[in-house]
This record gives sequence, structure tokens and C-alpha cells, in this order.
Amino acid sequence: MNAVDFAKQANEIFVLSDSFIRIKELIDDETSTIDDIADVIIIDPALSGTILKLANSSFFNYPGKIDTIAKAVLVLGITEVYNLVIAYFTTEAFKAIQAPADYLEEFWEQSVDCALLVKYLGGELKVPNSERLFILGLLHNLGELIVKQLAPAKVEACAVNDKLEIMPWQQQQEVLGFTFGDCSAELLKQWQLPYSLIEPIRNQDDSDLQDVSQESSLLYIAKRVMLNSNKFPNMPLETFITPEQLVNFDVESTLVNSAVNYCNMERLGVLSVLKPSSVMIY
Repeated sequence: MNAVDFAKQANEIFVLSDSFIRIKELIDDETSTIDDIADVIIIDPALSGTILKLANSSFFNYPGKIDTIAKAVLVLGITEVYNLVIAYFTTEAFKAIQAPADYLEEFWEQSVDCALLVKYLGGELKVPNSERLFILGLLHNLGELIVKQLAPAKVEACAVNDKLEIMPWQQQQEVLGFTFGDCSAELLKQWQLPYSLIEPIRNQDDSDLQDVSQESSLLYIAKRVMLNSNKFPNMPLETFITPEQLVNFDVESTLVNSAVNYCNMERLGVLSVLKPSSVMIY
């Protein structure tokens, strides 16, 4: 099977709820108001609670208190609230996966780390609305969960050793004929999510950063910083990203270190909202 085949099968297992579909329809409808969107969100108490917790967290660092969904939409913006809705319903959809708990805890920790890193880098580099980058990092590796569900032995075959004789995405290409990033993008396409999310995730392993969007480049860098920090801390960052690539995007080692520190500070807070069980590993 190719990436599209895996994504089509996954779309029958990992289904976004009717609430998400309704919210998406309202956001796509230019005649919808903030109250229209808020009214649908409020129907789902768990979704409402998740949005309000994140909106009031240091993740957004809003100086006042956001105590209603309508205010969250007004203060954060429709696009940002939509991204939070996507984050919530994605983690909900993947509760259907059959995989060991410790595997899932590690997976979501790495996804949140990548999300925090790309958000921080975007903010420091003055990328407009950098908070939206968070969703790219969170969803960038969903393809791994898809393959884990449908062909778990393939995920094991894609694992690389500590010597890192081959990069993970190269190993995935050899074993599967595509990368987890390719599969992630195909699922988002099945879910009919915006192209602005699909394109950077599809290009996350494209090393020619001159030919991709700024979002793709930042995700490329954040993913490799995450792998270096989480899985291969004894290796130099240059193993994953060339100095030339960092220079091309004004990313210095001090900025990378600051991004990792930010990630370490914010990780537990985000995990406790999106994946409460994950904090039990600490």
C-alpha cells in the first residue's frame, strides 16, 4: 500500500466528530458570526474546557482572563481557535488506536515538543500569527500512528539504531516507499483540512528549503531539533541540520537553545490539557 491507501483506511478508523464538521462549516461560511461558532463549541463541554485552559495558559500569555468561548474566539481569532479545535479532535480521534500506552505517551510528547519548538521559532523570527504553527508540529507525525494501527511490524522496521546510520525518514522511505510525513499529509487531505496545514507537513523532509514555504522550513528545523533533543541528545545538531540551513533562516544556536528551554518549560502544561494521561510519565 502507498501513503494514500494507508490514509484512506485510517480515515475509516480515526474519524473526526460531527461537532468538528459543523465548526468547520461555520468557519468556512463568511456569513457566520463569532457567536455562531461559540454556540457549537459550547455544546461540547470537554472541547470548551480544553480551549479555555489553553487560552488562559502561558502558551498564549494573554494578560487578562478569557472566561467564555466567545471571548476566546474574539481575542485569539477564528483561525487560532480553529487550530485548537483541530488539536482537540485529532487527539480524540486517535484514542481509537490499538497501541501500548508507553508508546503513545512518547509519541504525543514528541509531537507536543515539535509543536512548541516550531511555535517558538516562528515567534522569535516574527512570523505573523506564529501560534498557528503549533498545529503543524502537533500533527506532523500522525502517519506513524496510522502505520502503527494498520501495519505495526512496519513501524518496528522503520526504527533506527542509536548510531543513526540512516535518518528516520530515509528508513521510512526504504521500508514503506513513503515517509510518515507523506502519510500524515494524506490523512489531513482525507479530513479536508486546509492546504496551509497539508503543504508544510508534506514537505517536512524536503531538505531544499529554498523551494518550500516558510512554514515548511520552520517545521523542518523544529522536527530535527526535537529529534536531537529527545532521542539523540549525545549527537551534535549538525547531524540533523547543516549550519548553512540554519544560517539561511537566521536561526542561531542561541535561538535553538532558547527554543528547547521554552519547550521544556511548556511541555507539561500543554500535555496536561491535550493528553492528561501523559503527565503520569513524569
